Amino acid sequence: MKITSDNETLAENKVLILYILNQVHKPITNDNLYKLVLSAIDMNYFYFQQFLLDLISADFIVNYPKEDQTVYELTSHGKNTLDLTLDILPGIIKLKADTNLKSILDNIENEHSIIAEFTPKSEDHYTVNCKIMENNETVFEIKTFAGSRDEAKRIVDNWKNNAEIIYPNLLDTLTKNYPKKS
Repeated sequence: MKITSDNETLAENKVLILYILNQVHKPITNDNLYKLVLSAIDMNYFYFQQFLLDLISADFIVNYPKEDQTVYELTSHGKNTLDLTLDILPGIIKLKADTNLKSILDNIENEHSIIAEFTPKSEDHYTVNCKIMENNETVFEIKTFAGSRDEAKRIVDNWKNNAEIIYPNLLDTLTKNYPKKS
């Protein structure tokens, strides 16, 4: 597909992006949105980025930072536009998007079940929050103090990269039978 191809194809691609964002019902990262678009049609990454920019400048999509990434969400103006233009999206493309949406979203959800973030309270006081989420429910959460930004970042990175090792160790420590103090 050339970016200078007919206007109908350009419009279909933009409507597809709006359609997917509408189906997702929550903010989504650029990479994950691109994965969902690719599940329906073959689209060059650079064209995809241009379509996103066009949709943002038309106020159909909003983007904002969330946890070190930029996420995208459909605006009410974008939803209204989708309602008016959905019929130009070929049924086969819509069917492909619908068919693949749930499995790809499930995979994305599994990728994001380990969460860690820190919040500065002052220059030498940071609160670090580490979680494990399953089906949008917190199954484990721990908050701790860090004395510097570097220490807070190290805890966050360590949790994100090693939660599958750290969590069982913490659970073992928490459930261990310690001798009673006299």
